[in-house]
Amino acid sequence: MKRPNDLITNTEARRLLNVSPKKMADLIKAGEITVYPDTIDKRVKLISRAEIEKLKASSIRAEAA
Repeated sequence: MKRPNDLITNTEARRLLNVSPKKMADLIKAGEITVYPDTIDKRVKLISRAEIEKLKASSIRAEAA
């Protein structure tokens, strides 16, 4: 799997989505968000900003319906 060029930290992604750490963990566990390991620190989870923006947009559309 090719790593995206727009990776952000799990914390940044959580802030963009405005969700709790528990909700973020649930989204990752459910496979709704793809996580990439940091090459320097394996404890850090990285996520594609584009994937988060797409999820955020779909969530906003769902709330408006």
